[in-house]
Amino acid sequence: MSSLGPKHYPDTTPYSSRRSPTYARHGMVAASQPQAAQVGRDVLSRGGNAVDAAIATAAALTVVEPTGCGIGGDAFALVWIANDDQGNGELHGLNASGVAPQALTREALIEAGHQEVPLYGWTPVTVPGTPAAWAELSRRFGKLDFASLLEPAIRLAREGFPVSPVIASLWQRDTATFHKHLEGEATRPWFDTFTVDGRAPEAGEWFRNEDQARTLEALAASGAESFYRGELADAIDAFSRQTGGFLRKDDLAAYRPEWVAPISARYRDVDVWEIPPNGQGLVALMALRLLDGDAPSHRDDPELLHRQLEAMKLAYTDGKAHISEPSAMTHSVEALLSDAYTEQRRVLIKDSAIDPEPGTPKAGGTVYLATADADGNMVSFIQSNYHGFGSGIVVPGTGIALQNRGHDFSLDERHDNVLKPGKKTFHTIIPGFLTRGGKALGPFGVMGGFMQPQGHVQVVMNLVDFGLNPQSALDAPRWQWLGDKTIGIEHGYPAPLVRAMLARGHQMKVDTDSRNYGRGQVILRDPDTGIYCGGTEPRTDAAIAVL
Repeated sequence: MSSLGPKHYPDTTPYSSRRSPTYARHGMVAASQPQAAQVGRDVLSRGGNAVDAAIATAAALTVVEPTGCGIGGDAFALVWIANDDQGNGELHGLNASGVAPQALTREALIEAGHQEVPLYGWTPVTVPGTPAAWAELSRRFGKLDFASLLEPAIRLAREGFPVSPVIASLWQRDTATFHKHLEGEATRPWFDTFTVDGRAPEAGEWFRNEDQARTLEALAASGAESFYRGELADAIDAFSRQTGGFLRKDDLAAYRPEWVAPISARYRDVDVWEIPPNGQGLVALMALRLLDGDAPSHRDDPELLHRQLEAMKLAYTDGKAHISEPSAMTHSVEALLSDAYTEQRRVLIKDSAIDPEPGTPKAGGTVYLATADADGNMVSFIQSNYHGFGSGIVVPGTGIALQNRGHDFSLDERHDNVLKPGKKTFHTIIPGFLTRGGKALGPFGVMGGFMQPQGHVQVVMNLVDFGLNPQSALDAPRWQWLGDKTIGIEHGYPAPLVRAMLARGHQMKVDTDSRNYGRGQVILRDPDTGIYCGGTEPRTDAAIAVL
């Protein structure tokens, strides 16, 4: 398969993968957990398309990777529907993020003494969108019966599965955190559901979740209606009222996922696509716009790394200041991506590290998976409970762990992302997609909270500028901005580069824990041959399954 861009940095470099990329023609599923990837592959083998495979894989991930997603979380998708075998088609965006409950107000939180929205308990719980995303994707683009797509997840939950190594380590970390921070009637069901006598399961230990199996059966039978307007909604409402929560059945009943027009930015000769706000994909596009003005270089160029770090800082500072649901944003996507504003921000990148401030343009816990089928349809899908298992709230008898996405709301009434009932908050989870000349190249994504747009920028540059294949692009060591002038950098980066950044005023924090640097998947399609080339994340228990 040809490189995405000029091969300035061929795969014989120190950043090339010890694993080869994976090739296939008739279908591919790349996911962060092998059993889930196999579920998606089996759906393709039964005649399902890429959308069916994505739904089945996503449902299975709520069972086998509860540390990153759940039925009570949110989801986004970019769906490429092929028109022919030459790479022509149309990209669709689905925003299945939920809103703040009507009973949750800024004034009530301030009166209760909060300076920010808490991380745990009922307060940060927003309306979950994940079940609605599955059902809506199936309704519009699926081929197989929706109920059949959830059967593998139901089986995994009821019969059990061996916990994989990285998931076990994350489960142990989150259990220790919850033992420290959770107490009382509202959060006790989490321990009943997701621990074994109060401890996290170990790697290789068999784990079952009968409550979740029954919930998945209810979703399958009702097309997810039970969650929003049926017996599951009743159970959520009752437990919320019983334990001091804000979420009500009326909030659930009013919810619908939203089809949206994806946004894009040109980087070199490739168009990079993201979900529009309230997602933070705009941050990745702003950073790439800043970097597109630089001449291509090699990956070990200190000047390039410095400019990458400064571009990301500027883009992220703008994103945190301005991104919310579109109706609440003071500055439009078009203004933030405009040539004039990009140049205004680019001139701020000097030879030394800066502490960025947001600009003023003209007014105007997560899992990622990618699927592809024999017809050229492809899906970039992401779902999350936000921080690990989420809020620590599990509705008794359901296995539904509710997200804590509302933690990102601001309580500053002057902020674009200020908390309001019925409003969507700034959202970290973002699927990505690449096209060239209007033809599909394929889905990509890097999960991991505020690492995600930073991972998107690095993977795109690895593919486009440095000519790395999908596997090498994911294997290459990463960096992330941690605030102020502090940069986290994986231990695999060459020491001379780290010293060069220190000399420019960056405060470099070399990190040996690769779990902090995101987990991604990439599938690219050669428009000339129809062959897929995939890469999967080495920082977790990931796998690619193919036809």
